[in-house]
Amino acid sequence: MSDAYDVVVIGAGPGGYVAAIRAAQLGMKTACVEARETLGGTCLNVGCIPSKAMLHASHMFAEAGGEMAHLGIKVSPKLDLKQMMAHKSETVEANVKGIEFLFKKNKIDWIKGKAKLAGKGKLDITEGKDKGRAVEAKHIIIATGSESTPIPNVEVDEKQIVTSTGALELSKVPKHMVVIGGGVIGLEMGSVWQRLGAEVTVVEYLDRILPTMDGEVSKQFLRILKKQGMEFKLKTKVTGAEKTKSGVKLSVEPASGGDAETIEADIVLLSVGRRPYTQGLGLEDVGVETDERGFIKVDGQYKTNVDGIYAIGDCAPGPMLAHKAEDEGGLCAEMIAGQKPHLNYDAIPSIVYTEPEVASIGKTEEQLKEAGVDYVAGKFPFSANGRARAMLATEGFVKILADKKTDRVLGAHIIGKDAGGMIHEIALAIEFGASSEDIARTCHGHPTLNEAVREAALAVDGRPIHI
Repeated sequence: MSDAYDVVVIGAGPGGYVAAIRAAQLGMKTACVEARETLGGTCLNVGCIPSKAMLHASHMFAEAGGEMAHLGIKVSPKLDLKQMMAHKSETVEANVKGIEFLFKKNKIDWIKGKAKLAGKGKLDITEGKDKGRAVEAKHIIIATGSESTPIPNVEVDEKQIVTSTGALELSKVPKHMVVIGGGVIGLEMGSVWQRLGAEVTVVEYLDRILPTMDGEVSKQFLRILKKQGMEFKLKTKVTGAEKTKSGVKLSVEPASGGDAETIEADIVLLSVGRRPYTQGLGLEDVGVETDERGFIKVDGQYKTNVDGIYAIGDCAPGPMLAHKAEDEGGLCAEMIAGQKPHLNYDAIPSIVYTEPEVASIGKTEEQLKEAGVDYVAGKFPFSANGRARAMLATEGFVKILADKKTDRVLGAHIIGKDAGGMIHEIALAIEFGASSEDIARTCHGHPTLNEAVREAALAVDGRPIHI
């Protein structure tokens, strides 16, 4: 005998649990298969949520030991790493328990184990508490997420050579941490341990950090991080890693070739990107097609080439972001129910939760130039914003890119305090096809950091007020 459902979701990360909840809300009998002991996937357990707890706590520690004195608050902070880690764990537990509550509320069956496709509309549970269980479903949504991408000759043990997972579990502050990769995860986790007292060196193969973001943002952010004490080796490749009793000896050389050198570190963080996680899923057995990078091929309705099987989130093409996965999860369930929702992929923000934050949406200047789009850029610095001065948060700027003929907003890039919050004003503008003038003529509260967004919109027309 097998259990029959309308929808079975494989994976309970942000994409999977949202897909399951939305399917249940729409009246479909729903189950979700999850191999972890807790719901929430990488994001809630070992990714987005615990890292943000550590980013916030480490920022508070750094502020207490620095900027607060200028505000007339004089303290001498003492690091209690054990308690900081306890706060992180409490945050994770509250979030994963919250998803478990939502599953019960929406009458979603949590099948505990690992799933393998076993034919049309069929799944076998191959590992875990429910091993041996057979499940049938009219619709199967694959939401298995992603994992850290390995590189040759660098063997991860999550103790000396770690991914972001291990970097969130260190028992003491390393004297020297080397981060392989100058992308979002590496810079976020590197900044955590640098604030807590570690010397941090970032090794990046390309000639810039945050390579997918706007070039001007990347350049200024590099300057800010260097000012904070982070060191960088750009245009450098890692060729090997030797573990010793005292740490790791990392072999590096110029990306274009040249003399090798050795960098010694207590901890090496490998963060060169992520790849889709589909091992043991049986895609080949049922004929589900993947691309050359392992992403599951889907159409505009998240359907694979096999009838009744869908894929969303990190294991499908597109930006590997939790909020992208969430939206796709909800949309996929709605499409299965016969609705016609949509997702504007040009209005998905990308955020780096360092201090200051970096946020981007839509097109970069480089992309517009490559596409031959005639555009105008309006930029406003936080050093001219009254609220930013009061908060000692004058680093960075807001830049809005608009079509030269129509004035429609094509993209925006922010580096500064709460950039991740401010970018959503631009997201809404892009979603509704707004012009920079629409933003400029919208009254913004004073004094707020968001006034910098309005000033950048005014700058598109060459008429900012405060610069």
